[in-house]
Amino acid sequence: MGMFDYFRSSYNLGEQFTNTECQTKDIEEFGIGGSMTEYWLDPAGKLWCPNYTGTHTFEEIAKDDERYSEKHAFLNFEWIRTGAHGKYKPHPITKYIEVYPARWEGEWEDWPTLRLHFIGGVLQDFIQVKK
Repeated sequence: MGMFDYFRSSYNLGEQFTNTECQTKDIEEFGIGGSMTEYWLDPAGKLWCPNYTGTHTFEEIAKDDERYSEKHAFLNFEWIRTGAHGKYKPHPITKYIEVYPARWEGEWEDWPTLRLHFIGGVLQDFIQVKK
């Protein structure tokens, strides 16, 4: 099945795709389908993604700390919160993606799917596709 990303649109994409949780496996380039990232399409048609830069630091655990391990040196690091909050930033993709509602009652062959075309992170066009 693979991983996916969440997609939410404030842009009017029709009743099944606007202001509702959707999923996609097409935005990221990793070849795994997604990383559970939450993307947002704003009312003007611009795509946004989260940016967590500066929200944590990666620090070494002191040798006198009880969590320190001589045997497993690579485990002697931890993520420390900085108190900063993540923010959304523009996501300038140029590609076609398909999104589908996260919750669907019915056969997968009937699952509504929308194909969106982005250039520089701005929606150019969209069309409902059949499986």
